[in-house]
Amino acid sequence: MTQSLHPAAQKGFSSAAELYQQVRPGYPQDIVSWLKDQLHLNKNSSVVDLGAGTGKFLSSLQQITTQITAVEPVAEMLTQLKQAFPDVNTLQAFSNDLPLASGTIDAVVCAQSFHWFASMDTLTEIHRILKPEGQLGLIWNQRDTRVDWVQALAELIAPMEQDTPRFHSGLWQNVFSDQTLFHAEPLHQFEHHQTGTVEQVVSKRLLSTSFIAAMPQEQQSQLKAQFEDIVFQHCGKRPQDEISFPYVTYAYNFTKID
Repeated sequence: MTQSLHPAAQKGFSSAAELYQQVRPGYPQDIVSWLKDQLHLNKNSSVVDLGAGTGKFLSSLQQITTQITAVEPVAEMLTQLKQAFPDVNTLQAFSNDLPLASGTIDAVVCAQSFHWFASMDTLTEIHRILKPEGQLGLIWNQRDTRVDWVQALAELIAPMEQDTPRFHSGLWQNVFSDQTLFHAEPLHQFEHHQTGTVEQVVSKRLLSTSFIAAMPQEQQSQLKAQFEDIVFQHCGKRPQDEISFPYVTYAYNFTKID
């Protein structure tokens, strides 16, 4: 395979796969209606969850269909997925080399993942496996920085990103310029919240971020204390207090052009 993993994904997601499964938020129930209405999914639909990670999006897909193939290149992430969803068909593969027959899939969804492999090779491979007028769905949960303490956390983290691919950079959208494989449909956005202790849904959640999870343990411990201090300064909440972390879920879909 010619594709390779970004170092932050390789090191961060392999070392923090279990933490990722424990602390990452799921998706709003509205996304299930979106899958039905915009991607036209039903109980007979065949779907590929590409870059499936530990399987956080599978619960949404399983409310519609059982014909799901989860594709993930990081072995440690795939292990967590198999433990949580033992009945789901899985493949360890890269996005530009999918061991699936041409024209056999109704939809490909990438939840929290497309920015890692947004290339023309990937887009061409997705186009190949989709049926005529098949759908590509791209979904991201993004921290709602309109909230002051969430913005403060974002400002602390931003300098650490360096060249790590991120949704909010918008660079992933470049692959859809000057191409004739897919037609863009209107963007949908949904409000979402993850409720739990400050330690669980804020500090540990942020520690599961790829480039942070790849840092030495001592540095991660220092950051954890800083995350929790920001929340305390803004909200007066300590690590074991309950908090609701606000997100905006962005849902894009593209229709295959034959």
